[in-house]
Amino acid sequence: MDISKYSTGYYNPPEVTFDWVKKDHIEKAPSWCSVDLRDGNQSLIIPMDLNEKLEFYKLLLEVGFKEIEVGFPAASETEYEFLRTLIDKNMIPDDVTVQVLTQCREHIIRKTFDACKGAPSAIIHFYNSVSVAQREQVFKKSKEEIKKIAVDGAKLVKKLAGEYEGNFRFEYSPESFTGTEPEYALEVCNAVLDVLEPSKDNNVIINLPVTVEMSMPHIYASQVEYMDKNLKYRENVTLSLHPHNDRGTGVADTELALLAGADRVEGTLFGNGERTGNVDIVTLAMNMYSHGTDPKLDFHDIPHIAEVYEKCTRMHVYERSPYAGSLVFAAFSGSHQDAIAKGMKWRNEKQLHQWTVPYIPIDPHDIGRTYDADVIRVNSQSGKGGIGYLLEQTYGYEIPAGMKEHLSYKCKSISDHSHKELMVADVHDIFKGTYFDKTEPVKLEKVKFTQQDSKVNADIIFEKDGQQTEVFAVGNGSLDAVSNALKQFTGDNYKLSVYTEHSMRTCGSQSAAVAYIGLENEDGVMHWGAGMNTDIILAGSYALVSAYNNMLKSKQEKE
Repeated sequence: MDISKYSTGYYNPPEVTFDWVKKDHIEKAPSWCSVDLRDGNQSLIIPMDLNEKLEFYKLLLEVGFKEIEVGFPAASETEYEFLRTLIDKNMIPDDVTVQVLTQCREHIIRKTFDACKGAPSAIIHFYNSVSVAQREQVFKKSKEEIKKIAVDGAKLVKKLAGEYEGNFRFEYSPESFTGTEPEYALEVCNAVLDVLEPSKDNNVIINLPVTVEMSMPHIYASQVEYMDKNLKYRENVTLSLHPHNDRGTGVADTELALLAGADRVEGTLFGNGERTGNVDIVTLAMNMYSHGTDPKLDFHDIPHIAEVYEKCTRMHVYERSPYAGSLVFAAFSGSHQDAIAKGMKWRNEKQLHQWTVPYIPIDPHDIGRTYDADVIRVNSQSGKGGIGYLLEQTYGYEIPAGMKEHLSYKCKSISDHSHKELMVADVHDIFKGTYFDKTEPVKLEKVKFTQQDSKVNADIIFEKDGQQTEVFAVGNGSLDAVSNALKQFTGDNYKLSVYTEHSMRTCGSQSAAVAYIGLENEDGVMHWGAGMNTDIILAGSYALVSAYNNMLKSKQEKE
């Protein structure tokens, strides 16, 4: 690997202050323009057909885009037909503007206007490349010759806008802006603006593309700041961004450039685009949202948006893609799960509106995700806190701490040996199979209690090896009486160390109670059992016998 082939590859602008670095967040949403149907579409292995483009277009309207670049109508018949369909079938809402792209070439510009005829609101986006590399290597033209291409394009779009039916705005892009001397890019843009004559009723968009990322994000932002402070007609010019992601910093480029004075962003859902992609508008918008700024786009159901996106583009939303990926809220680590579970409980107990849960930057519910399926995930790395939280949130169990730990080791072992993630239902099955209804070798067949002063008498029938035995015992309470009867029947000794109970939310048409019991054997090892019944005394009795059977099973396995 020879680093001597490369340089920083950017041009520092003069006269920048970097005052914008003092800002800690983006205070208001920019104007958004989706380029999914043009820039995103042209980068697909199989570009969208007409029906797919129409479905994607409707999705963009649902999300709330007010400006949508619908294609390069002079480039292909599908692009041309799509735009005509939108216009002829009145599919462009009154508050939405479609945008079309054209090179600064006369026959392409004319065909573009043919495609846009009758558009209720359209942006004619024309461009030519102005970078040093393009001037020298591709076009072999001087600065003046390149500037003339831009100026001639501006004159033609202005002329044709007066000749064609429709409502037109103009956008100019000095393509490969980031590879251009800032002073020269400014010179070209100002020359274009002199032709288009921006005014209050004739707002013009100057778009500054990161056609290829060549610098660290703060350099691009400084270039934007320079243009912001030196463009002519600035009060009637919308300063737009179009970042790509070659260095993986497209989002950072955009956020810093917005702080530095830009007004508008062109990008795509989930960052689809040429090479490493365009800037991801989902991430940008949700970053703003997470800082308390309304992005003016509706991402309340990201799973649905991702589904339509994947269907129409045949692309895949990466599992770790910010906000939208299937695993971005997932916590497999035991310590993370424990912190999340405690954070959720804290939030509920304190009835907090502010979101402060550890490890989860926004409330998954805000974007159509769920806690049980998306946040706490169980594998061999998981811990007791997350597993307990899943059972509590999904099924209503309030498991004592020691039982949570025991269950977590059980689940982790199963996940480790099977080499797979456990779903919530899997955890529930393991939980019930491990602690509930353990009737071997001892089964509690029948129990009857009578009160005598402060004591409770128990008449109990146990079953073992097919034989039933009636046992009488006395205790300080019902559960103590059952425990004494069990010790008498089996001859074993143990300490009833943990007993908790709670009512379930619902159990069919009747309310039910769940009891959890921890028995400590003579070696100090804890064994667990659980029971459920509409009668809390029976629930505790069943839990006791289940815990005893688990203790006996453990002893037999060691022997």
